[in-house]
Amino acid sequence: MQWGPFIVVVVVLFLLANVIAYFLQERLIFKPERLPDDFEFKYENQVFDEYNIEVAEGVNLNGIHFKVRKPKGIVLYLKGNSRSLKGWGKFAIDFTRHGFDVLMIDYRGFGKSTGVRTEAGIKKDLQYAYDVLKAQVPEKYIVLYGRSLGSGFAAKLASKNNPRMLILDAPYYSMRHIAKRYLPVMPVSLLLRFPIRTYKWLEYVRCPVKILHGTNDRLISFNTSIKLSKVNPERSRLYPIIGGGHNNLHTFPQYHRFLEEILHSKLPKEIDPATSSFGFKKKQQR
Repeated sequence: MQWGPFIVVVVVLFLLANVIAYFLQERLIFKPERLPDDFEFKYENQVFDEYNIEVAEGVNLNGIHFKVRKPKGIVLYLKGNSRSLKGWGKFAIDFTRHGFDVLMIDYRGFGKSTGVRTEAGIKKDLQYAYDVLKAQVPEKYIVLYGRSLGSGFAAKLASKNNPRMLILDAPYYSMRHIAKRYLPVMPVSLLLRFPIRTYKWLEYVRCPVKILHGTNDRLISFNTSIKLSKVNPERSRLYPIIGGGHNNLHTFPQYHRFLEEILHSKLPKEIDPATSSFGFKKKQQR
């Protein structure tokens, strides 16, 4: 058998697969649902306003502000990679029931939002929206909540601003980390146009970091959140949802108990080594 032609075919197929992966990755990462401009959002027992924020020429962000009387704060909710606010809006009740307003925004190309998607563009859009929000509400009342895809962008926002806290729901270490798991033989570092490095940004976050993750998550392993909790350990706390998967945490009572605890938590106090076993251990190590 002559190996030359065989090797050439393998190399050509490998290069072709890489080209396809490069140009189709956006379809694999983002699964948007487009909505007509005249679509009317309807959420039972929720008070809300719809907004359109013009970030740049040709880029319009569509958002919904769910309101409560005398809010304790506002949650900027960054959703996952699928559908639109039409479906995600139902989760606002998990925060409004605790007295928090909620602002949800569709990324470029999702729902009624327009514009060409790039990682830099989405980060710029969300920072613009955050700037508009903090001009009206002091940052000490802003809670950043990032769900799945949104967790990376939420970490980026928290690293550049000073919100009350950052909540990550089923977060990923980086998009490269996920791609390497499913495409181990491909040079994903060179191919990825959306690397979204959650771990890198988390290092610079200065507010409390709360991480919620299902132990049976088969899309993004629970071990990912264990690794992320070690990036900024002094500020991070991991909340495992026993038996939870990737898309069903809201069906677990433990998720809602944890969320209530998180939303009503106060800033952690410094530990006095002299009044705890922590101090005893330190003395023993000398």
